[in-house]
Amino acid sequence: MTAPFRFPRFFVTSPQPCPYLPGRQERKVFTELSGPEAGELNDALGRIGFRRSQSVAYRPSCAGCAACVSVRVRTHEFEPNATQRKLMRRHADLDVSACRPWATDEQYTLMRRYLSARHPGGGMAAMDESDFADMIEHSPVNSVVVEYRELSDGARPGKLVGCCLTDRQADGLSMVYSFFDTDQDARPALGNYIILDHIARAREAGLPYVYLGYWVKGSQRMAYKTRYRPIEMLGTQGWVLMPEVEAAAVTA
Repeated sequence: MTAPFRFPRFFVTSPQPCPYLPGRQERKVFTELSGPEAGELNDALGRIGFRRSQSVAYRPSCAGCAACVSVRVRTHEFEPNATQRKLMRRHADLDVSACRPWATDEQYTLMRRYLSARHPGGGMAAMDESDFADMIEHSPVNSVVVEYRELSDGARPGKLVGCCLTDRQADGLSMVYSFFDTDQDARPALGNYIILDHIARAREAGLPYVYLGYWVKGSQRMAYKTRYRPIEMLGTQGWVLMPEVEAAAVTA
């Protein structure tokens, strides 16, 4: 006889300045992921819009604001457009491998360069090596680090140019956090390629979705997530296709 499933306890954070929409406050509801049911709980919460950070599952719970919308790509119906096909050919020379979630100095160095270039004043800017190791290694669920490297010269591994901490859920891949070389001349739009690669990986594994986290209506920083069609958004009636007109409005 198995022990009964324990209903999780939820908590709410204090309001903090919103990192996406100026002048607004953010608040999150969260719960701990631990024990033998952590993976099952993470799967269930992921289907209702939660995201994982280390051993915590959270989602926005902001008073008077619902701008953050969970989105996921339908992998089996996805067809890359001309720009995306060109991007896939451009980065087809990369050596891609899924590694166990173990932090390395090489990954940390790439993360620091990425944060300095893309998010110099963000909440992760002060992340040290210990913080980085916690982010990568403290996972109570089935996680991998997908590494993107330039081809090896035979004597040593090729240069690391991209990484993504990824959770394998029952119905898809959840991209927890990605970071990459931001040199647009050497590796243009590498972040978009990492998403395309995850869509292909999920489809090959028979998984119907790639979870991209939150699309924030009104935030240009999050507009890129609507480029992967068909994409579903989580609303009051459950998961529905994002209307074409909605995507066009934010990517214009």
